[in-house]
Amino acid sequence: MSSDSTTPTTDPETHRIRHTDLTTFQIDALTVCARLESSLGEVKGLAIKDGLEDVIEKPVNHGRLYPNLDELAAKGLVEKGKIDDRSNFYRVTEEGFRVLDERRDHIARAIDGGA
Repeated sequence: MSSDSTTPTTDPETHRIRHTDLTTFQIDALTVCARLESSLGEVKGLAIKDGLEDVIEKPVNHGRLYPNLDELAAKGLVEKGKIDDRSNFYRVTEEGFRVLDERRDHIARAIDGGA
């Protein structure tokens, strides 16, 4: 189940954040950031916003985007850094990629018939 607080929810055995602790929007933001990282290097929030709008096919406002990126950063799934006074960059951390791998495996099991 997704958590709405900024306090990370963790798996009680591993003390790691699970993909199920994130909202669909956060998973999509993490996925878009990872995809853009390979081509852009430093990924700005506006690039993530544009990528999300392509994925969800509706406008994403700043009031939704940036609090979710901040929560992903607070959970240690993205690194947030300053480019200049107006722009930040976002980079998926090793932990963020682990969560994406977990999500991919979850979806693959469903598609492959629960194997």
